[in-house]
Amino acid sequence: MTQLRVLVVSLDRLSRAGLAAVLDQQPGLSVVGQVSGDENPFLPLDVYDPDVIVWDVSWETASATDDLKLLPENTPAVLALAATGHQAAQARAAGAQAFLSRDASPEALAAALIALSHGLKVTDPALSGDSESIAPGPASPLTPREYDVLRLLAEGLPNKGVASRLEVSEHTVKFHVNSIMGKLNAQSRTEAVTLATRLGLLPL
Repeated sequence: MTQLRVLVVSLDRLSRAGLAAVLDQQPGLSVVGQVSGDENPFLPLDVYDPDVIVWDVSWETASATDDLKLLPENTPAVLALAATGHQAAQARAAGAQAFLSRDASPEALAAALIALSHGLKVTDPALSGDSESIAPGPASPLTPREYDVLRLLAEGLPNKGVASRLEVSEHTVKFHVNSIMGKLNAQSRTEAVTLATRLGLLPL
């Protein structure tokens, strides 16, 4: 399985080390580097070649967001970790694409990073205040059979494998998969599974 390359950024040395240790233990993730971000934040990108960046902006937020603004346009997507909605808003204005509480579980961090790598926007409701959530739930609830199909998709089964497990035709499975993708506003099976995990529809 291809590992998602993660660069950890934080002005606090202990925060960097803790995040790196936690994320490196998550399946599918590989921490390729740790930087403070204040020396020259975009230089290490050529060295580490990350797929996504985790940036803890809860430490010296004004300085961190100033550094975040210096990243070039082709920088990989950034997941900002914040302690308050105000910090998240500052990170959003500086260019971060995703936001989680710095107290989020390792599993939630991993799910958010995988979702971010697939182009999905992620936010923590605790940081969004009264604003509209970036990652809303399905427009229509999934049916029990769609949940069955979704769980098997999460196991990596192709349509034929799902059909065999559920004892239905491949045509029926394809119908359910298309319905799931439509309800989750996903462009692929992978996006559907990732977004469903982030929304709590699948166990982490």
